[in-house]
Amino acid sequence: MSDRRQPEAWPATGYEAHPWVRVGDEVGSRRALLQARGDYQAAVPPFIAAAQLVLPAETIALADDASQELARFDAEAGMIAAPFASILLRSESASSSEVENLTSSAKQVALAEIGESKSGNARLVVANVRAMTASIALSDQLDENSIIAMNDALLRDTAPEYAGQWRNEQVWIGGDSISPHAASFVPPHHSRVPSLMADVVAFAERTDVPVLIQAAIAHAQFETIHPFPDGNGRTGRALLQGMLRHGGLTRNVTVPVSAGLLHDTDAYFRALTDYRAGRAEAIVTAVAEASFAAIRNGRRLVDDIQAAAARWDSRVIGRSDSSVHRVKSYLLGQPVVNARTIASELSISDVAAQKAIDRLVDAEVLTQSSTGRRNRIWQAPEILAALDAFGARARRRRG
Repeated sequence: MSDRRQPEAWPATGYEAHPWVRVGDEVGSRRALLQARGDYQAAVPPFIAAAQLVLPAETIALADDASQELARFDAEAGMIAAPFASILLRSESASSSEVENLTSSAKQVALAEIGESKSGNARLVVANVRAMTASIALSDQLDENSIIAMNDALLRDTAPEYAGQWRNEQVWIGGDSISPHAASFVPPHHSRVPSLMADVVAFAERTDVPVLIQAAIAHAQFETIHPFPDGNGRTGRALLQGMLRHGGLTRNVTVPVSAGLLHDTDAYFRALTDYRAGRAEAIVTAVAEASFAAIRNGRRLVDDIQAAAARWDSRVIGRSDSSVHRVKSYLLGQPVVNARTIASELSISDVAAQKAIDRLVDAEVLTQSSTGRRNRIWQAPEILAALDAFGARARRRRG
């Protein structure tokens, strides 16, 4: 009789009871207030730094195929002269925000970039761009401090009271705001967060797990821990991007994986639930399939932007080193501008900035989007249309 043991399944999340102490001034129905009594069940995620990972062969093959496509797209986009790194970074940030139902048009996001948007959601997307940027900048040293820095970059302007610290209170997902008793998921008690996050970082440093698989599992573990008071979903997807860069799978651009997750957010959330039940292959499959969808969508965005740039080149004649060509290139990554922003970003005079804008208006590259003579704003409609089309494709489920 053989004494060879079967590999253990990925460890499942357990649960433990905690007493709930009501504040006393909660407002709700009698049923809700009665329910908010007694112990509640909080998750107890397993430590995974040294856990044995055994996945189905088809899951490993799928992740390997997705990894090859990610690296290929990263190389393709990195070789293009236009500022596709910033375009794809913003697209990923907008999609990650939209997973949390924070929607905004490309125009409003671009307005927020220059401080001119009145849309709260657009400002949140721009904050997410900062978090994604931080994740890439810190990818060489992924540790607890760098993850906290990602969350700080996300929340410092919109929710500074929550920014840049592990949570010190219980949080929950779903249910009501009175107590966690009716929640769909209750993350671990805050006393467990520091040790669990140290464990995630240790898992992220393993060299025996393929990069895409490692990033997907670290992301799911992060979302299970929910270590921050706010912004966990967006920070967790920024961490995923940081890990792809940390592992060398991407080197040039931020592949908009969140845009792939938008294809079916229900499946994404089911995969997180399955992960907590000990089925790690579910989140690996979700991230791999999202990568394929993101690459398909990203390639169409790149094609649309390149086509617009080619049309502009045919309309605008002038010296290659003139301000108008510099502004034209700048518009590919920032399609809503004012003269002040152009002068500052390109280090040219206000007069030169306005002359370039006027030439681009004459060439039908730019149109004025604000009325009056003061505080004028211009937009590049073709780029905004390409970005909005990217978002629409991300939201469109395949039947």
